[in-house]
Amino acid sequence: MVTADQRASVAPHLVSRSARRLDEVVTDRMDQIRIRAAGADDLPVLIPLINEAFAVEEFIDGARTDEERLSATLRSGEILIAELDGRALASVYVELRGERAYFGMLAVDPAQQGRGFGKYMTEAAEKYARDHGCKFMEINVLSLRPELLRFYQKLGYRETGTEEFKPSRPLKGRVACHCIVMSKVL
Repeated sequence: MVTADQRASVAPHLVSRSARRLDEVVTDRMDQIRIRAAGADDLPVLIPLINEAFAVEEFIDGARTDEERLSATLRSGEILIAELDGRALASVYVELRGERAYFGMLAVDPAQQGRGFGKYMTEAAEKYARDHGCKFMEINVLSLRPELLRFYQKLGYRETGTEEFKPSRPLKGRVACHCIVMSKVL
């Protein structure tokens, strides 16, 4: 996938107009977005979507996910994917744990961030959990991403504890990080 920076270096006067048109089209067609469970055949689309969305986490060494990690994730839970006209816009991981559900790895195409897809996918994960009999939803937020705490608090999540962060990739430098557990009654 070509990044916005790469597009800007080629034709800066075209990027803003084309990006704005796409953003307006997507925002105007929210009712046409299809959310479905992803499968192994979606890995080639999901891996770059997730890695591009998580590129802001510069404190982790390497990409957020790869084929091996995402395949394992699909075996332990469900990945919901939002599509419009066959194009992946966002995804979220959901794992059922009895009366509780966990969601994470919420990824929104960077070109679509700030348009409500994070909330939209969180609500899709909550609906999925409710439909499967769950009464509570949890998420772990990394202490190095404090801006996410406010986002989830606005959606009704409250801090309920902390956990050790066990990264699948090493942290850069001597960065200290832990998980902040947030929970919501569904």
